[in-house]
Amino acid sequence: MTAMLEIDKLEQRFNIGGGFLDRLKFEKGRLRAPRRVVRAVNGVSFKVKEGEVLALVGESGCGKSTVAKTIARIHNPTGGSVRIQGEEIQDLTPRQLLPVRSKMQMIFQDPYASLNPRQKVRDIVAEPLAEQTGSWSQAHEKTEALLARVGLSAEQGGRYPHQFSGGQRQRIGIARALSVNPKLIIADEPVSALDVSIQAQILNLMMDLRDEFGLAYLFISHDLSVVHHIADRVAVMYLGSIVETAPRDRIFAKPRHPYTRALLSAAPSLDPAKKPKQLELSGEVPSALNLPSGCCFHTRCPFAWERCAAERPVLQDTGGGQEVACHLLDEPQREIA
Repeated sequence: MTAMLEIDKLEQRFNIGGGFLDRLKFEKGRLRAPRRVVRAVNGVSFKVKEGEVLALVGESGCGKSTVAKTIARIHNPTGGSVRIQGEEIQDLTPRQLLPVRSKMQMIFQDPYASLNPRQKVRDIVAEPLAEQTGSWSQAHEKTEALLARVGLSAEQGGRYPHQFSGGQRQRIGIARALSVNPKLIIADEPVSALDVSIQAQILNLMMDLRDEFGLAYLFISHDLSVVHHIADRVAVMYLGSIVETAPRDRIFAKPRHPYTRALLSAAPSLDPAKKPKQLELSGEVPSALNLPSGCCFHTRCPFAWERCAAERPVLQDTGGGQEVACHLLDEPQREIA
């Protein structure tokens, strides 16, 4: 299959500090306080094929949402490349990005904050298409069909977002994303704010829409049970880097990176016989202001040794579509079974 999305060595840095209160801490005559840099995304590379669902998983704060917002150009990348159907978009101006928006849309985590409370639903759904075509009448003609497709009535199109439940608001967000006929949907924790029963409805709707419209999804989540239900492939992030990628069934059955194993062992399971052996991590997640040398995971890894602190591992192909960034691949005898 052709790659719908390709990102290569993507980096995202945020400067903090240097404001008025910081300057007060410095002696008189100093022009500015030194800035500190948050290294949120560090050389991330992956592809999403046409019609594929790639799930990006990891702990809160690992950089998943930053990757999503950088791809969507909510944040401008500070390094690397982003390609949509082969077209480089990281350096495009807002005007040049307009046709790209019709190929790529985003569904946000908070279904209320992502909707304009002053607009009626029909206008919220129609607005992206109106921006693309310049015709509100054409956009409104399509809106009724889109609302019906996500399970809402034409009458509901005349209401405001506060008049809907969380699940209904997320359906509105999905309809808005579909209005310009995209081929890639970036879904940033789209069901995490919803009740479990509603989560299943939204996930099933997204899968039906995938088959109907030939969509590809970059699906951001920390919920492994949701990922197991929807994903074709899984990429695991830790502190701004990808540490393992594999087809869904392979990564759940045979995780190779210690961090992936720890994530899976911590996930709840209704079948204790199938739950992987517990792998406990020590210490706290390091700060993105001061990343550890070598492998970022070595400060918490139970198998780490001197090489892990000195040399950053790169993703290696281990077969079966699985790639792992871990020095244990070279010295497996160090691993404790």
